[in-house]
Order: sequence, then structure tokens, then C-alpha cells
Amino acid sequence: MIRDALYVFGEALHAVGDPFAVWGFSSVRRQHVRMQCIKGLNEAWNDAARARVGAIRPGYYTRMGAAIRHATEHLRQCPQRCRLLMLLTDGKPNDLDQYEGRYGLEDTRHAIHEARAAGLTPFCVTIDSAGHDYLPMLFGRQGYALVHRPEDLAHRLTQAWTTLVR
Repeated sequence: MIRDALYVFGEALHAVGDPFAVWGFSSVRRQHVRMQCIKGLNEAWNDAARARVGAIRPGYYTRMGAAIRHATEHLRQCPQRCRLLMLLTDGKPNDLDQYEGRYGLEDTRHAIHEARAAGLTPFCVTIDSAGHDYLPMLFGRQGYALVHRPEDLAHRLTQAWTTLVR
């Protein structure tokens, strides 16, 4: 479902001409945070980018703060007035090395504040049914969308993008 949603979302953004990048991330402790560029900001949405979307596989853990900081550094250089950092996740921040509970949440919250200070608009789309318990603290009450049915994911991504870029 995530791959299908990214295909649809990529096609929609390409059709309207909005520049976008897609990154994947996973982690195994702080020493091994893997950032995977699926489509670079200056790269065309083409068969190669679509193939990388098709190759996405689930990874290990979710060190969100590191991923948000990485994306912030890339987006900080963009000249566009509206710079949206959209995070798609299946759950709360966690990793093996005590990056769970309060520590993971606080690190992520701090990374989101850094992104806002850099002029970005962070927004989260999640399939985590417990997202209402922690996402308001991280992204604010209007800063996230919870997707209850996986088949609604592509629609919710597109709907969020449309609302946020207005």
C-alpha cells in the first residue's frame, strides 16, 4: 500500500509540476541510520525513480529525529517559498539504544522545532492507530493525519499536500 501510495502521490506532484524529493529511512542504533534517496529534489520523476519506489522494503527501527534533521538540511537549500516536510510513518520513534519512550519523542519534537525554525512546514501522515496519543505533542493538533484504512493512504497524502500548499 505504501509503494502504491507513493506512486500515486509522485504522479500527482509531477502532473502539477511541484518539485519534490522522496527519502526512506531506517535505523539500528544511532551509529547506523540509513537514509535512502528514492527521488532527489532536482531529479525527474521517471522510470528510475519509480523503480526505486517499487524496491522499497521495510527496514529496522524508526529514529525519526535523525531523518527529520537530514531532510531539513536538504530542504533548507530549496528556493521555494512553500517547503513542506511530509513524514510518512507506521509508528512512534523508536530504536534499540534507548531511543524509545520519552527520549525518542523529545528528540523528534526537537528536530521538528529545528525544521520549523529553518522555514519548513513539517506534517506527518501515519497508519499508527495510537498516533493520536503522541503526534499532537510532536507536530501539533493540525500537524498530522491518521489513516485508518491503508487503501486511503494515497488519497490522504494528496489531500494533505493540497491543503498545506494553499
